[in-house]
Amino acid sequence: MSEERNLDFDTVHERRNTDSLKFDFAVQRGKPADILPLWVADMDFRTSGFVIDELVSRAQHGIFGYTEAGEAYHRALAGWMKRHHGLLIDDKWVVKTPGVVFALAMAIRAYTGQGDPVLIQQPVYYPFSEVIRDNGRRVVSSDLVLKGEHYETDFDDLEKKIRNKKIKLFILCSPHNPVGRVWTEDELRRICDICKKFGVIVVSDEIHEDFVYPGHKHLPLLKVDPEIEDNVLICTSPSKTFNLAGLQLANIIIPSIRLRSAFKHEVAAAGFSQQNSFGVTACTAAYEKGDEWHEKVCSYIFDNFRFLKSYLAEHLPGVKVIEPEGTYLVWMDFGSVEPDPRKLSDRMVNDAGVWLDDGAIFGKCGSGFERINIAVPRATLEEALKRICAAFSD
Repeated sequence: MSEERNLDFDTVHERRNTDSLKFDFAVQRGKPADILPLWVADMDFRTSGFVIDELVSRAQHGIFGYTEAGEAYHRALAGWMKRHHGLLIDDKWVVKTPGVVFALAMAIRAYTGQGDPVLIQQPVYYPFSEVIRDNGRRVVSSDLVLKGEHYETDFDDLEKKIRNKKIKLFILCSPHNPVGRVWTEDELRRICDICKKFGVIVVSDEIHEDFVYPGHKHLPLLKVDPEIEDNVLICTSPSKTFNLAGLQLANIIIPSIRLRSAFKHEVAAAGFSQQNSFGVTACTAAYEKGDEWHEKVCSYIFDNFRFLKSYLAEHLPGVKVIEPEGTYLVWMDFGSVEPDPRKLSDRMVNDAGVWLDDGAIFGKCGSGFERINIAVPRATLEEALKRICAAFSD
C-alpha cells in the first residue's frame, strides 16, 4: 500500500459492524440505531498507509506472544517528540500503559489517599472526574472562565483552591478538551510556579498535542519549566494523532525517579506489564514514517472547522462557536438556540438525529454546550450540520 492512498480524507468509510464504539453501540447507550455519531474522539479516517503496511506484515508473522517495546520503539518516540515538540526525553523516563485514562488512575492511586481532593479545570474531559471518584477521591474544580469566545484560567482561584483544599495532585488538560485552548507559555509558567510553590504534582494530559491550529504552538509542560521535572507526569499517545485508540498504548513521561517508581508500582499492582504487540508496531511506524499523513490530516481538519464555522454563521447564527486553538473537537454554546439544557440534549438526539457529547458531562459549567468531533469526511460533517440546523431552525 502506498502512503498516498490514505491521504484522501473525503472518502466515507463504513465503520458499522466493526465493533466500533462510535457506530455499533448506539442502542445499548440509549440512542436510536440510525443516529449520526460525532461524539467520541476518534477519527473516521484510515490511518497512515505506512502503519497499515507494518501491521499487515506483523499479522502475517502469525505469532503474537508477549511483547515489549524495544530500541526502535523508543527511538521513534524520542524522534517524534524532538521534531514536533522540541522535547528531549530519556528512554528511562517512559512508562507504557494501555491508555491515558488508565495512567490517570495509576497517578491518583500513587500520589493521593482515600478521600483526598484532586484538582481539575472544568469544563474538562469527563473521564477526569469519573476516574477521581471511582478511586475514592474528591473532585475539586477551578472552573475555566469564558471571556467572549475564549476560555482562561482563573489563577487566583486556582491558587486559592490549591492552598485551602490542600491539593496534592492537579490534572491539567493541555491542549484542552473540550474548549480547545492551547495554553501559552506565560499561562503554563504560572501554573508551574503555583504548583512548585505548594508542592503539587501535575499530571499533564497532552494527548491532543499534535493537533494545533496555525498561529498557536503546543508546549510540553516539561519544556516550559524544566524545574517542574520533580513534580510532573506528561501523558502522550499516538492514539489521537494516528487514530489508533483501539490498539491501547500510551507513553507516560516521568523524569522523577521518585514519581516514576511510585507510578510503576501501581501499574504493576493493577496487573499490567507487557504491551499490545500491534500497538508497539503501529506506534513505531507512525512516529517513524507518519509525518506527511499527520500534516495532511491536520490541514483537512482545520478546513473542516472553517466549513463548520461558516455554515453555522449562515444557517444557525444563534450558536456561539468557541474557536479552537487545538484538538479536532469543537465546543459550541446552544444557550441562545435552546435555553433548556435537557431539551437541548433531547432535540439533538431525537429531532436532529445527531449524537454529540452533551456539555453537562464535562461539568456543570458545560451545561447548554455541545461538543462535536470534526475529524470526519466533509460530507459527514455537512450532513450533521444540515440536520442540526433543520432541527433548531425555529
